[in-house]
Amino acid sequence: MLALIAFLPIAVTVLLMAVFNWSAKRVLPLAWCLVCLIALTIWRMEPVHVLGYSLFGALKALDVIIIIFGAVLILNTLRQSGAMLRISNGFRHITNDRRLQAIIIGWMFCAFIEGAAGFGAPPALAAPLLVGLGFPPLAAAMITLILTGTSVSFGAAGTPLLSAVNSLTTYLESTGSARFTMLLTEQVAFLQAVVGFFVPLIGLCFLVVLFGEDKSLKHAFAAMPFAFFAGLVYVVPYYCMARFLGPEFPALIGGLVGLPILLWAAKSGFLAPKTRWDFPEPSTWAADWRSNFEREENHLREAEMPLWMAWTPYMLIAVILVVTRLPVFGLKDLLSSVKITVPHILGITGLDYELTWAYLPGMIPFTLVALLTHFLHGMTPAQTKRAWQNTFQQISGAVVALFFGVAMVQLMLNSHVNTGGFDSMMTIMARTMAVLAGNAFMLFAPFIGMMGTFMSGSSTVSNLLFASFQYETALLLELPPVLIVGLQVVGSAFGSMISFNNVVATCATVGLMGAEGKLIKRNLLPCLLYALIVVIFASI
Repeated sequence: MLALIAFLPIAVTVLLMAVFNWSAKRVLPLAWCLVCLIALTIWRMEPVHVLGYSLFGALKALDVIIIIFGAVLILNTLRQSGAMLRISNGFRHITNDRRLQAIIIGWMFCAFIEGAAGFGAPPALAAPLLVGLGFPPLAAAMITLILTGTSVSFGAAGTPLLSAVNSLTTYLESTGSARFTMLLTEQVAFLQAVVGFFVPLIGLCFLVVLFGEDKSLKHAFAAMPFAFFAGLVYVVPYYCMARFLGPEFPALIGGLVGLPILLWAAKSGFLAPKTRWDFPEPSTWAADWRSNFEREENHLREAEMPLWMAWTPYMLIAVILVVTRLPVFGLKDLLSSVKITVPHILGITGLDYELTWAYLPGMIPFTLVALLTHFLHGMTPAQTKRAWQNTFQQISGAVVALFFGVAMVQLMLNSHVNTGGFDSMMTIMARTMAVLAGNAFMLFAPFIGMMGTFMSGSSTVSNLLFASFQYETALLLELPPVLIVGLQVVGSAFGSMISFNNVVATCATVGLMGAEGKLIKRNLLPCLLYALIVVIFASI
């Protein structure tokens, strides 16, 4: 019964967003109120704790909001400078086939950015780039989220996987965590590589069926050789890095190695489809495909600058991400130490919020590079002003949604602080799933990770929450702990394509506020399909 009650806010949220198409900024405040009511009456939480953890969640939302702000600011800066149109026209010299553009940017470019930054940055950065190339905003948001699932497990220099290991230190005292980390890294990389080989093709299938003029799968299968090649040139270095160097480098090196190979293949026509595929004429697009950012397009002009100069902001972002994320350069610890701290929120001991603003990709490099671009591209004061004004206007809806959404999640995560002696709502839901699954638990393990990310908005948080639970359950049912925790890590990565935070953030960067439910509904099927493929191969 408690599990059903705990699940009620999630069910209401999904129902209103995915079925009734309510916007996130309408649904999430309502869902937060429902969680507050359940926390006070059923879980018997003190009002000060309900308010305190909600406030903590609202503050935690600033992390995501800053990433959104930086990504949208980059987009508006490049639009105002004329660089976005220059990039769009220059990209057509490589390929004007939308399927190949989606794979290059949504699959390979996102993988590289995920490896360096993580935390929702890749879709927020890549979706606007695809929109600039002529993609419908809804298609750009969907495909970037679908194609990033493989790289998330090793995002931000391996943070999601390492967080799972860190949560298991008590269990690993006798054997040591180094051995377990090595085995878990190889297990996760293998499972992700198996799925990853098929991911570009799966993404194309959804792209052509949902956004093609004749909605035929034949257009995806026509690009199958290129899609499989794209999967191969990423997952081979990805797995090798995991097998021989550890969890910090697979996504980063996979993208770094695969991107130039894929660009060469597209430009030379290697394994490329014989006929070009494109979206229908923009005048025929459905209303929910469109963005309110588009109204300004007719007033923008292509800049007279070299193509390399137009791409310079993205190149700077990539370089700065690598330099600031890899410990070898010495900047990671320095930037992480620059923080704003709010201790003991509402007097609650241990409830401390830290905003490591300098380490957030929304600040460095996104906002930093946007400021540099004002000078690099010779923007006028009027262009600069419009870029900043548009950014603040465009993210306002996302800010409301994220404040209440993250507040709701933090309240559910910390609902174990109560006078009724209950575990948290999240833990009760996970344990109920384990009891119902019994010896078939392996089939459900990735879905627990997926649920954790769906609610918390982060693969890292999902692994921190549930890795120890998965480990304990594996021992109890005499299942291989490495495999079960590996399924948790992989499932949490897949959940990123439907998580509230990522969906709201990506929609905000392409002007789709109000379409979050549609995006979750469209991404749910590929998310479940990825998990099914993993379970099948894990069972062999």
